[in-house]
Amino acid sequence: MKNKEFAKELEKRTRKFTVSIIQLSSQLPNTPEGNVIRNQITKSGTSIGANYREANRARSNADFKNKIKICESEASETQYWLEVIVESEMLLWEQVKGTHDECSQLLAIFTSIANKL
Repeated sequence: MKNKEFAKELEKRTRKFTVSIIQLSSQLPNTPEGNVIRNQITKSGTSIGANYREANRARSNADFKNKIKICESEASETQYWLEVIVESEMLLWEQVKGTHDECSQLLAIFTSIANKL
């Protein structure tokens, strides 16, 4: 797969992930704690795709690398919040597993891209 094709497919994949985060966050309990976590995971989880899209429109190699590192960081944070959701028993592992698996894969992709820059 060529770089442009890869970038286009990864943009689609991160957008799909954003939708899954929004859907998952809507299942969190409407409690003060649930609202805090909903806000945190929604910010970090939706930021991944937005920053990747911006990376593909970067003005320089340094700008691209910076945005990719942000994607990596936001994916790691999202993974953390998914684990907190399960450990605090807000949702069951079965409800989170698919999103967590995709988040882990995205984190690995962005880590790999960042390490090659």
